[in-house]
Amino acid sequence: VTSYLLMFSDSGRNWKQYRQEESIWAFSGNMNADSVVYYRLQHSIKARFLRFVPLDWNPNGRIGMRIEVYGCTYRSEVVGFDGKSCLIYTFNQKLMSEHVISLKFKTIQSDGILLHREGQNGDHITLELIRGKLSLLINLGNSYSLIKSNILGSLLDDQQWHSVLIEQFNNQVNFTVDKHTHHFHTKGEFNYLDLDYELSFGGMPAPGKSGTLSHGNFHGCFENIYYNGVNIIDLARRHNSQIYFVNKKTAATFIHSMTVQGIFYSSVLYQIFRCVCYLTVL
Repeated sequence: VTSYLLMFSDSGRNWKQYRQEESIWAFSGNMNADSVVYYRLQHSIKARFLRFVPLDWNPNGRIGMRIEVYGCTYRSEVVGFDGKSCLIYTFNQKLMSEHVISLKFKTIQSDGILLHREGQNGDHITLELIRGKLSLLINLGNSYSLIKSNILGSLLDDQQWHSVLIEQFNNQVNFTVDKHTHHFHTKGEFNYLDLDYELSFGGMPAPGKSGTLSHGNFHGCFENIYYNGVNIIDLARRHNSQIYFVNKKTAATFIHSMTVQGIFYSSVLYQIFRCVCYLTVL
């Protein structure tokens, strides 16, 4: 094989093509059976499955590739929501001028609330998927700062993982989605959010005091949720008293994952690559 594409997946069903310089990247192979071609990926990928798609090869021989892949261990904490449930994280500190929230999500639903926290006086912070675009709404002192993120024209409800980072330091906010960052300042009366002691993921436990949200709960998966350095999914796995679930009547158990009140979470350690040849179609 003298030229090929690289595809990767976390499930073996939904595949992404490796891109470099904002375009699908074609790798050059070798021209004989003995030489070695080595690549170090410019952009790292996180995957359990790899697929190599030959583009060109020696017409006088058979199609064949001998491949060695090297990577690092990746720990994944995953929680899934069914569109009816949400996870609540409670804490002691109410007035905070700094918030750092990071997570990854994937879904095929175009609408849903990813996270929400609010206070008695109308202050709130909400991350919401609206028509496949991610919106961050911060109300600080009865003044709204709304920013919508559309990543290169691509919708975010494509069943692929998308990363989110929200950093709020007083009035300065950094909103990052898939390595694209927007910087803005809130225009509220104060430089801190006066919020209650609960932060919800996947939806809202009850209608919000602000009355501004019209979309439903999130239906999909979260991975590695961190709030100010706290691993939220790990707390849920250990049944920590700071975590509770709402709005689900049934529970079930799945292989390699556990469902509690409609929310399943699993811990995956990506360490071994396996060739699954029957998934490859030439």
